[in-house]
Amino acid sequence: MKIVTWNINGIRTFKGGIKRALDLLDADIICVQETKVTRDLLDERTAIVEGYNSYFSYSRGRSGYSGVATYCRDSATPLAAEEGLTGLLTNHEDAVGCYGDQTEFSSEELQLLDNEGRAMITKHRIMCQDKEEKTLTVINVYCPRADPEKPERKQFKLQFYKLLQCRAEAVLKDGSHVIVLGDVNTSHRQIDHCDPCETNDFDENPGRKWLNDFLHNSSPEDPDDEEPKELSELKNPTNPGRFVDTFRLFHPTRANAFTCWSTLTGARQTNYGTRIDYIFADCKLAEEQFVATDIMPEVEGSDHCPVWGKLSCSLLASSKPPLLCTRYLPEFVGKQQKLSRFLIKMDQKSSQPEQKSVLPASQDDDERRENVNPSGANKVSDKKRSLASDSVLPKGKKTKTVNSSLKPQGNLLSFFKPKVTNVNHQEKETKLTSPQGDQKVETSRDSSSTAAAETEHASNASLDTDKRKKTACQPTAALSKVASSGFWKSILHGPPTAPSCKVHGEPCVLRTVKKEGPNMGKQFFVCARPQGHASNPEARCNFFEWVKKEK
Repeated sequence: MKIVTWNINGIRTFKGGIKRALDLLDADIICVQETKVTRDLLDERTAIVEGYNSYFSYSRGRSGYSGVATYCRDSATPLAAEEGLTGLLTNHEDAVGCYGDQTEFSSEELQLLDNEGRAMITKHRIMCQDKEEKTLTVINVYCPRADPEKPERKQFKLQFYKLLQCRAEAVLKDGSHVIVLGDVNTSHRQIDHCDPCETNDFDENPGRKWLNDFLHNSSPEDPDDEEPKELSELKNPTNPGRFVDTFRLFHPTRANAFTCWSTLTGARQTNYGTRIDYIFADCKLAEEQFVATDIMPEVEGSDHCPVWGKLSCSLLASSKPPLLCTRYLPEFVGKQQKLSRFLIKMDQKSSQPEQKSVLPASQDDDERRENVNPSGANKVSDKKRSLASDSVLPKGKKTKTVNSSLKPQGNLLSFFKPKVTNVNHQEKETKLTSPQGDQKVETSRDSSSTAAAETEHASNASLDTDKRKKTACQPTAALSKVASSGFWKSILHGPPTAPSCKVHGEPCVLRTVKKEGPNMGKQFFVCARPQGHASNPEARCNFFEWVKKEK
């Protein structure tokens, strides 16, 4: 069997389709972290993938944050699945169980530790080479990051580590093999960090101390010796840790084997990163079943890369997925309740024809009596009719009344035509009021044709005048445009000119301080090259310059 873990930094990493990405990873169990999807945002394309069954854990207090998911091939369908580490999120029979001693945690702490969607547990049946059937529990975790600016998050991270160890050891004690994998957010040893000298008291970090207690420690190896060691050679009798870092089991001295890089500084180009993604296995499973573990730095799409592990045992599929599987969610099986069911009382005898006097159940009894048999209907019926059209309109909006007596709206050209003088109007009126009927028509036709000719002549003259005015105004408009652009340039300054760094002589990039403090919001220039070790000539130099404020 093959298992993969990958912090995808958002489920949208799978731009080419989730099924295609899962097939390319070519694994039986694929565990992803930092999905950044909540239950309300989970769509069917993400949840239901052909050939796989999936299990999601969501952040409950913050949208677009954290979250893990486990995709299992149908040939590796688990027999149990559970969200979280505490057991508080379990409300079905197909749970994994085995929670260990949680007395050192308060009920509030337990609820908070499982509130961010950081753990998904699946339990599988495996067949070993000796034809003995056993169980394997896979704990997919996204451990918290310790924010230096938030001391409470450091404590939260340590509490999560303790809870994870408590649960993993309890499941192991119950007789199942255990794999803990995912983004642990701590580099274990100096060899797992690009520049450990920059970190003060590297070995005194509380997260590394926990890893030393959780894992089997090994003494420093010969840098030229890359051969995998037997597990008995790696055991430290002073440390009773029950799990093994399977990557270091097969590559004890490989340097620069990083799984996470900063995308902001382009550190992946220079391989300036850390190894914080792991596959941990209990000692017996690692010694008897694991045949290889490695990283996949060539796979891009996230600030992390996948890590894979191969075991000699084979997976046995369960007859049906556990109840936590996403294919059982109401919105994906056609059992989602419609909104109308919450607003309208559904009649059990809906097949019978309704009487005309029956009104929708959304109306209360007073409204029903008023509409079925209204008292004093003759008195208010006319009033209701008059207000019927107004009642359906939104409040605050008035209808436009159209007056048929108004003249039709004229076209734009009519505003540029000169008005006919009063004398012409008087002559026209005099001729129209002639007592002879035949002369009325002829006189009106002559006067109208004369007026049209005069109007056309006047309009041509007005257009010529407009052209002269536009020609005369062009220099003035050009001057005002130049003055306006100069005014806005004096107010809205563009980006400052980038200086060149002293080492490479290349234009620098503009950055802004986002860390809270006295310099927050200030801009500065740094070398445009990707971040790397100081000894790397292709990496960023130490050029730094604040942006000067313009007076």
